[in-house]
Amino acid sequence: KLIQRGKLHGSLDVSLAVMSINKKSKRIDLDAGDNLYHLKAKSHDIFYIWLTKLCAHRVFRKNEAMSVHRGVLHALSLGQSTLPSMTSYAQTNRSIGSFCTVRPDQVCNCVMELVGACFFTLLFNPRPSLSSSMSSLSQNWRKWCPIITYTTAKHKGSFPVNNPLNNLLLFCDFSQPLYATFHLHIISNIIFHLLFALIQRTPSLSRHHHRAPSVADSMAEYFDASEVIVCESSSEAEASDESGLSDITTTSNSEPEEGHGRRTSLPAPGTDNSHIGIMTILYNNIGKDLSRVSMPVALNEPLCLLQRVSEELEYSELLDIANCTDDPYERMVYVAAFSISGYAWASWRYRYKPFNPVLGETYESHREDRGFHYISEQVSHHPPVSACHAESENFTFWQDQRWKNKFWGKSVEIISSGLVNVTLPKYGDHYEWNKAVTCIHNVLSQQRWLEHYGEVVIRNTESDVCTCKITFVKSRYWSSDNTKNEVQGVVLDRAGEVVHRFGGLWHEGIFCDTLPTPKCIWKPNVQPEDHFQFYGFSRYARELNELTPQLRAVLPPTDTRFRPDQRLLEEGKVAEADLKKDEVEEKQRERRKEMAKRGEEHVPRFFSKSVDAAGREVWLYNGTYWKLRKDPSFAATENLDLW
Repeated sequence: KLIQRGKLHGSLDVSLAVMSINKKSKRIDLDAGDNLYHLKAKSHDIFYIWLTKLCAHRVFRKNEAMSVHRGVLHALSLGQSTLPSMTSYAQTNRSIGSFCTVRPDQVCNCVMELVGACFFTLLFNPRPSLSSSMSSLSQNWRKWCPIITYTTAKHKGSFPVNNPLNNLLLFCDFSQPLYATFHLHIISNIIFHLLFALIQRTPSLSRHHHRAPSVADSMAEYFDASEVIVCESSSEAEASDESGLSDITTTSNSEPEEGHGRRTSLPAPGTDNSHIGIMTILYNNIGKDLSRVSMPVALNEPLCLLQRVSEELEYSELLDIANCTDDPYERMVYVAAFSISGYAWASWRYRYKPFNPVLGETYESHREDRGFHYISEQVSHHPPVSACHAESENFTFWQDQRWKNKFWGKSVEIISSGLVNVTLPKYGDHYEWNKAVTCIHNVLSQQRWLEHYGEVVIRNTESDVCTCKITFVKSRYWSSDNTKNEVQGVVLDRAGEVVHRFGGLWHEGIFCDTLPTPKCIWKPNVQPEDHFQFYGFSRYARELNELTPQLRAVLPPTDTRFRPDQRLLEEGKVAEADLKKDEVEEKQRERRKEMAKRGEEHVPRFFSKSVDAAGREVWLYNGTYWKLRKDPSFAATENLDLW
């Protein structure tokens, strides 16, 4: 039961959630797909009491499901043409009944949600191998598969099931409301075929020369993980040569840069990655830092993390306004709106992840139309650190971000530990703030969605006149879609009294009613009509990886625009991009080995390590990039060979 302030707000079936524990912090994590809950015990005794009771309940539910399934097998062995009622084998039909009714747009999600409850599907064919599973199951399917009945608003009918996976896809293609009645063993076999397909089609399993696991092995790992996952810091994934993770607009008329009109589309539409075995990849790395796990290129968008960070400047006009606002409290409102605007990309970009920069990779963005120039560099590989710096007449913006990705069973959290910095020259202000947590829910299904949550605090290190607190509200089980993505903020004076209030939805806009004239202070630009076809990219995002003849002549060869695997993906050449990605990573490994033999360490070219006033390690721009670009030009200097 979910209880808050003494009131019942909903319930969670613990048996269907993925549970992980951290003994050291006395924490139990429950990932239900749509929500991620963290239970903190006050003592080790209470922690073990909770853990014992939760595990006992999960074992009971598993055994209950087993008894149901044995009854189904018994009925099939007797040659019965119809299956007995499931309720005769279970005390309750809350999770398992004689049939499940779903709409076509819920079928895929329903299947993934039922994996935890229907894991006893393995009994149909104990310990199957990759070579024999599909053929034997197909024969069994034809032998005792009943007829699936369906009804729509206008039609009724029935048809035999020959291939459960194909018919599942057929259901999903119906354009009108469709309701299908599935007997339990049909759902079980659909799950089995889906799992088999995911494992069989995962190209990354051979990336590090591991033995390809059997279906039984993979399911055993899944089942063990879904019982209790122990998350300890000592458990790390095998390091790959990826080092980072896995924005929005008022319609602005982009002026030509260096005589060139910016593109409004990409060379090829986004690639379909629904066949990628995300489940196998993630469940082999539960509780580990996913930034060290190499992923198939089809999961990527054709932008790298350095470019993604540059998207935080898409609404830089908010800082231009702030630098012209005399009132310090109102000025803080516009700085806060700028900090929120950098999250809006998440509404459209939840299906792909950015490329992770290799060590020494750089990216520049010279936006004369917006009045700023930006430079970024990957300054560290382990741990991955991306540093950036942007300047204009109205502001200076910089940050160095350290990302960690954590997989909890059904959700992935993206956590950033660096601070964002902005200075406004007219008033001598220096603002700094942390970042909210980003979480991708239902990551194993095609119904995944993304949200931000947590508190962001903005401080002016040069003045204590005011501070700002922003809360990205975490959605709850009982939340409606209309209340998701909520953000609330206040500007406080020295005494902690509220001067301004603002709020809204981080993907739709922010309104402040305490200004002299209440108004909407920010809203994202309208997305292109074909944004879903092109990775969810806004117009601004589509411009970031364009390589014009003018840019080709002045950029250093380490710039992301020259990265071959990313360019191939942008052109729709997925197979070639996957091979090239392996080559880029292998080249980085070899370069690192050679440096280690010589006793050398990588030295970033445009950023230097320093310590801020609070004693924190930071990476600061050394002021050389734009000077070298102008004279003598990068073509006349020594550059790293990354590709």
